[in-house]
Amino acid sequence: MSDRVAQRLRDALDACGHIGVFIAGKTFQDYEEEYGLRLQIERLLEIVGEALNRAQREEPALADGIPELRKIVGMRNRIIHGYDAVDDELAWLERVA
Repeated sequence: MSDRVAQRLRDALDACGHIGVFIAGKTFQDYEEEYGLRLQIERLLEIVGEALNRAQREEPALADGIPELRKIVGMRNRIIHGYDAVDDELAWLERVA
């Protein structure tokens, strides 16, 4: 694994850790009602998806080791390109998957 791929995986892992911090003790209702929390989580999901997307482009075999990789990248794409169609419940569920 190249240093760049390893760094991208660390970036994804770090973003996941931050998601855990922001959602600790939160409920879906909190997520729906707190605009700032939604923005934080969506941004971190974007980072996770983009980091994995770039890592997978450099090392296609990563998809074999990360079964949900395409789904995670798809969520990033939905947030970025379909910002007006982001399903809060789906974003909330994705963070626990």
